[in-house]
Amino acid sequence: MSIEKDIKQQKPFKSPYQKLVVNILFTNNWMNSDHMNILKPFDLTAQQYNVLRILRGQYPNPITVNGIIERMLDKMSNASRLVDKLLTKDLASRCDNKDDRRACDVRITQKGLDVLKEIDVLQENWETSFSNLTPTEAETLSDLLDKLRGSN
Repeated sequence: MSIEKDIKQQKPFKSPYQKLVVNILFTNNWMNSDHMNILKPFDLTAQQYNVLRILRGQYPNPITVNGIIERMLDKMSNASRLVDKLLTKDLASRCDNKDDRRACDVRITQKGLDVLKEIDVLQENWETSFSNLTPTEAETLSDLLDKLRGSN
């Protein structure tokens, strides 16, 4: 099925670039919606999940909120608020920053690690749903997206 059929487009796109933009936005929303079904049973948003993964990547070392912000996929998210939510759920903990007493470090808890371990299995299963692309095609698509952002 093409993007035109998915969005019931009647007229042709003005350009291949307009079609590309619409297709990327549509696909992003489709993937986000599907991904939320994985996270919903864990009472996590995609942004909270992203922060947890960042914390796991730092584990056992802590990271500052600014360090989290630098690594986040969604740069518009309020990292402090996300961290507070994870603290409330006992998925993360705060600790003093030995280099800067004004800064606060954050570390994933064992509960946070356990939740991510459960999600990892579901995430891997979800990712296999993209196997209609070959590994080479998936790599090519990823490379093209990097090129589009000027990140290659």
